Amino acid sequence: MTAAVTAATAVAHFADAPALLTFGLATVALAGLAWIVSFSTEQVGRRYGPAVTGVLQSTLGNLPEFFIVLFALSAGELVVARTSILGSIFANALLVLGLVLLAGCHASPDGVMRFQPRLAKDNAILMLLASFLIVLIGLSVAADDSASHHVTAISIVGAVALLVTYGVWLVDYLRTDQPREPEQGPQATLGLAFGLLAAGGVGAAFVSDWFVDALSPAMERIGVSKAFAGIVVVGIAGNAVENTTGIVLALKGKADLAISVVKNSVAQITAFLFPMLVLVSLLFETRLTFNIGPIYIGALLLTAIALWQITSDGEGTRFEGVALIAFYVIVAVLAFYE
Repeated sequence: MTAAVTAATAVAHFADAPALLTFGLATVALAGLAWIVSFSTEQVGRRYGPAVTGVLQSTLGNLPEFFIVLFALSAGELVVARTSILGSIFANALLVLGLVLLAGCHASPDGVMRFQPRLAKDNAILMLLASFLIVLIGLSVAADDSASHHVTAISIVGAVALLVTYGVWLVDYLRTDQPREPEQGPQATLGLAFGLLAAGGVGAAFVSDWFVDALSPAMERIGVSKAFAGIVVVGIAGNAVENTTGIVLALKGKADLAISVVKNSVAQITAFLFPMLVLVSLLFETRLTFNIGPIYIGALLLTAIALWQITSDGEGTRFEGVALIAFYVIVAVLAFYE
């Protein structure tokens, strides 16, 4: 099915089909490729614990987002690139995590989802560190002081600082992993799983290019702003892995693994993907920096605080899940009117 939709997307792209058709096919293809990456990563993860599995799944699950932003930068679509990253953070940290908490509470006998608190706390710290950098740059630009004329240089140094911090955290986090118990369900050989991972990654690269190419004309056709397209459309489409995998795992009562998948994705996008793309963008004419709009600076900082408050105790309730989803709805509505 995924192969057929991907082939149809290629035909629509090269045949100059209507942008809405190409965009719709590319969105479905990205979701399908994300499922393949999710399934194959879970198969590889059967040999490891929740930490390794969560990191591996979020890394490969974020491939579509990485390519979407990369191709957006190469096409000079800075707004799409910037809002796509922010959209991925908001989608994972608010919408997906909220749905996972609801699913986990539903699976729990007492209606409370319980998980190891360390990842939640570490994730909030990484988000606060990124927010610290972004808030300072935003204040500098607003004040038009001397530092505001060196945003690119500050962003480069900040990106390196974030990457080093993420690397130190990742090594320590993976050392705490525990072997997983054998599971029932569909099984694939390790070779097949890695083959599917490779195919999913290559497919995501091509489809992301076609997705970005059709994004702007498709959004113009239906009267949606680029900010909304990046924050909501790309944010949700690019996070299909976390949308499905995290919820399914939570419904199965695998709270630690479900939280690991979603929280690792948030940490990676915030402290790895974003700074890495800032550095990679130096190869393009369009440069990505940590200078974002004041509304999204506030939303990012408040998201980090909300994550700390809601998940750092290692428990989640239905009320907290609904609250996270409500946060996301507010951000989405704001982006719609941008």
